[in-house]
Amino acid sequence: MGAMSPGPSFVLVSRISIANSRLHGLAAAIGMGLGGAFFSVLALLGLVALLQQVEWLYLLLKIAGGLYLIKLGIAIWRGASEPLAMGNNGEANTMPLARALAVAFGTQISNPKTAVVYGSIFVALMPKDPSGFFLAALPPLVFLVEAGWYVIVAVAFSAKSSQRVYLSAKIWIDRLAGAIIGVLGLRLVSESIGSWQR
Repeated sequence: MGAMSPGPSFVLVSRISIANSRLHGLAAAIGMGLGGAFFSVLALLGLVALLQQVEWLYLLLKIAGGLYLIKLGIAIWRGASEPLAMGNNGEANTMPLARALAVAFGTQISNPKTAVVYGSIFVALMPKDPSGFFLAALPPLVFLVEAGWYVIVAVAFSAKSSQRVYLSAKIWIDRLAGAIIGVLGLRLVSESIGSWQR
């Protein structure tokens, strides 16, 4: 359910899929899965507990994550009015696949709340004495859940009908996506600064 909740990750994967290709959306889905697995490893190592105990470090990470989302939102907004470059075959020239994966990974790990969610789920659901196999299986399972959901998003938004709608309203869709990601970043920063001042 956490993977499916709307947020910057959903907006980003859908935008990458619709503006580029299904393959780019799948690369972004893998980036999201890797980010989830990264946080699950951190939770297993107890770093989430450290973030909860050292409040200033957690707030600093939240501010950094919010600033990353703001920067990403501004970049998407600014690129809204730029036409898609078309190649010889009439299809849009797209970002490199590695960049789609890296931007998705960066977006996933820029949200420290994700780490806390994984930490709290693991604390609540983990058996008292987990086996080594159990601990080793958790990160790959988290990857499958996260990547699996975003594969569905990528397939849905990379359909030709979705891309036609995107091309007909690119400026407004990109501005909406940029605004949503930017507002989520601003919210993260303002919540962090508000917590710091209390």
